[in-house]
Amino acid sequence: MPCETKPRFVVLYGSQKGQAQSLAEGVAEVAEEHGLVAELSCLDQNENYNLEKENAPVVFIVSTTGDGEPPDNALRFVKCIKRKALSGDHYKDLTYALLALGDTNYANFCNCGKTIEKYLEELGGKQFYATGYADDGVGLEIVVDPWLDGIWDAIKGSLSTINSQRTDCLKEEAGNSPNETPDSSIADIQLSPLTITDSQNCEPVTSPAGSLGLAFQAAGSVSTLRQDAPIVDDGHVTPVASLTRSLPPLSESSLNIPALPPSYLEVSLQEVDAVEQTFGPLNKETLHEVPISKAVQMTKGDSVKTALLLELDISAYPAMMAYQPGDSFDVFCPNGATEVEDVIRQLGLCDQSNHSVHIALRKDTKKRGAQLPLYIPQDISLLFLLTWCLEIRSVPKKAFLRALVEHTGDGVQKRRLQELCSKQGSADYNLYVRDPGLSVGELLTAFPSCSPPLSILIEHLPKLQPRPYSAASCCLRHPGKLHFVFNIVEFPACSGRPAGRRGLCTGWLSDLINPAAVCPGNAESSGAVARPKIHVRPRSSCSFRPPSDPSAPLLMVGPGTGVAPFIGFLQQREKQRQESPEATFGETWLFFGCRHRDRDYLFREELEGFVSSGTLSHLEVCFSRDDQLEEGTAATPRSRYVQHNLLLHSQRIAGILLKHNGFLYVCGDAKNMAKDVNDTVTEIIKTELQVNQFDAMKRIAELRDQKRYLQDIWG
Repeated sequence: MPCETKPRFVVLYGSQKGQAQSLAEGVAEVAEEHGLVAELSCLDQNENYNLEKENAPVVFIVSTTGDGEPPDNALRFVKCIKRKALSGDHYKDLTYALLALGDTNYANFCNCGKTIEKYLEELGGKQFYATGYADDGVGLEIVVDPWLDGIWDAIKGSLSTINSQRTDCLKEEAGNSPNETPDSSIADIQLSPLTITDSQNCEPVTSPAGSLGLAFQAAGSVSTLRQDAPIVDDGHVTPVASLTRSLPPLSESSLNIPALPPSYLEVSLQEVDAVEQTFGPLNKETLHEVPISKAVQMTKGDSVKTALLLELDISAYPAMMAYQPGDSFDVFCPNGATEVEDVIRQLGLCDQSNHSVHIALRKDTKKRGAQLPLYIPQDISLLFLLTWCLEIRSVPKKAFLRALVEHTGDGVQKRRLQELCSKQGSADYNLYVRDPGLSVGELLTAFPSCSPPLSILIEHLPKLQPRPYSAASCCLRHPGKLHFVFNIVEFPACSGRPAGRRGLCTGWLSDLINPAAVCPGNAESSGAVARPKIHVRPRSSCSFRPPSDPSAPLLMVGPGTGVAPFIGFLQQREKQRQESPEATFGETWLFFGCRHRDRDYLFREELEGFVSSGTLSHLEVCFSRDDQLEEGTAATPRSRYVQHNLLLHSQRIAGILLKHNGFLYVCGDAKNMAKDVNDTVTEIIKTELQVNQFDAMKRIAELRDQKRYLQDIWG
């Protein structure tokens, strides 16, 4: 009996940190369960696919990075499809579906996916399934889960259509064109993109496990209490939900849990006479080890946040560490020793922390395209692996929780992990895992009967990433030096985190500095104190720089530590004015904000000095918590945030941006400030030009396209 050939389709992904790749691999892995064969490739592996000749459905899963940029491994593909030389029917035979990952905390939401969709459509490609725009700002799974549920029927429908069209074509070629009326179900389908709003506006649909039908459910539709302590009322103790405890209806619901991710690594620990203990990050040969020559606490002791300025001595690398104002660089930091020890203990490997780790692919794995993690070197100890290779602070994904279920002994704890990785438990997952930024170590501590093998962590945890910081200096003012400033990040206590903790890199840097080296104001640290060293690397992106034409007007918005790159801007401008007094320089505006004038007004003396020298034309400051100061009047109310000061100067700002080809730079918090500034500038344009919202947004988009509205923001 002849062997049946399963229909094929193609899965292509572009991924910066592994999310899109993981989803694409998941689609490929379960394809066989749906009677299909998936051919999986990364977008930069163009030798593995040919979209011009592809006659099978293609599924794209792509993320967006930076300020709306494609991932590194999708950049070449995006450049290719944007070529003007391509004709409008270049992809006339292509049928595709697209899942775009993004974050609405950033301006260009899902921009890579939208760009691919736009150009494929212009080049003749046809969609067979509505695009999904998943938002990491509220939870990718809200869109991803129903999109993946529906993709299988859509692929099969597309295959059926393709086969039907091929059959019709063959009949026409044979002179036997069919007389039947064409199937209206495949004609001119109007596709509406799947977004979070769509899923939240749909009624919940109850469907059996494994159903291919779409089942939408809003993230907040599961009733969950936010308090962790039990409620006592008239002597009766009422239990409340927490990370480890659920309440009805979730605790009594049937669950749709994801398929168990196939294990693909064989990991063993071997005792050796001596494991080479290399201290420091991976790929040290590509990094630069530089000493911290100065540390200054920028805030007063009673401020809400603690801001530190560090000065790095980069004089040993005059070429490799050369930088321009606005540039940023990476700091490579380790996982904390205490957290590493806790994870080793939770894995039951305390007596093997110095054993050598050996990793190989499982011969019986069912994972498609399985490969060894390239960022883990051979012959390293378990201690080094968890200190420098894996991001143990990463928020556990649902696939990881699903894998942990199989290694949890206690029945109640196992059920709770099943709830947290299920569709029905999405609200609880967001509330207790994702939103508070729970780490892997904290999760394992909360579920003590869970003791996974080391291979599970290596398979599911991402590579330890460096942390980026903006330069807060100009090498013309500080030759051989590099300044940067940061707040020590604090994560509050929550369910699953009994005590608060500090940010990984900011906490490490503050611990690294000898207390004697932290100086009030601008005093130099004592030369007798041993100077700690850190590993750094310049970042390749250099778009957030001052305009090359110094006569162009400049608007800078940087509250809090967001002012850092603008210190470099102004130091450079001051030096240029001194060297070329006859040159024409455009006006400069800085909008700065903080909580209190006397506690966290960063760089106050230097900024006021720039105003005195004429380097800074306008310094507009606001203090959100100093209610007793600058009460204002009914005509000119006191500004609390930077966007309020922007509104007070609407006409000047509109003129700078729209009439004088000025530049707008925004640096700081993405979740609130950057959004508010964007909305405010849109409102300014709308009011000053007397146009509607859509036209104002078009003008904002034009400014971004012209690189005259630039952002350096973080979540």
